[in-house]
Amino acid sequence: MNNDAAILTEVVNNLKKNGIKSRVISEKEFVAEEIECDFIFDMARDKSSLKRLKELENSGITVVNSAFGIENCSRSEMTRLLLDNNIPHPKSSIVSTDENILQDVFPCWIKRGDSHAMVKDDVSYAKDQAQFDRVFEDFRSRGIHSAVINEHLQGDLIKFYGVKDTDFFYWFYPSPCSHSKFGLEKINGVSKGFEFSLSDLKKYSDLAAQVLNVPIYGGDCVVSENGDIKIIDFNDWPSFARCREEAGAKIAEYILHKINEIKNS
Repeated sequence: MNNDAAILTEVVNNLKKNGIKSRVISEKEFVAEEIECDFIFDMARDKSSLKRLKELENSGITVVNSAFGIENCSRSEMTRLLLDNNIPHPKSSIVSTDENILQDVFPCWIKRGDSHAMVKDDVSYAKDQAQFDRVFEDFRSRGIHSAVINEHLQGDLIKFYGVKDTDFFYWFYPSPCSHSKFGLEKINGVSKGFEFSLSDLKKYSDLAAQVLNVPIYGGDCVVSENGDIKIIDFNDWPSFARCREEAGAKIAEYILHKINEIKNS
């Protein structure tokens, strides 16, 4: 069982303990079938699944995480929403890859703007203009027409998971452990253990979850030497692989609360 299937199974089992029956189906099945239900929870990513989810949401069905929220986690929209709502974030710009950009601050990060990172080359670290230009050439060759440029932040990289409106929040340093999607964590090196306010990190994260409309979330931040926190990435419903049992119970708690809201409305 992969990690995504495992967290869904954990949630299903916790809901069952509370008398809620649910059925897990693939995205392919979801798009093809007629859906009759009052509530949907999902880890969808495929465009056809998101389109179908939005149709069901617009018809009155409650969906967690919302397809509209999932789309908010595309890099450009996430960047805009975090900056517009004064959530601590690196200095960033959203640009067209069709333009020739003369970047004046290095090092920096270049990230595809139209979605979250799907392959390693969707997020690249550039030390100079030559590397920067090569990333843009690669994006153009793959039909990626927008990019987000982030300043590079020196400090401790932290990964975190949360469930909004619950007391659940889990964080860890990705180094020196092996937890890595594309191996980019090595850029910041081994964490030094800089002191920071955990309550502030949870506050910023829950606010980001509210702004982006993804109550079940994960993300990354950088903590500077003086304890400043800046969220550098935010995503909907991760696999919670390191804390699956606790997360599954809290996600089920959140879903039960939403179901009770529907019943009492």
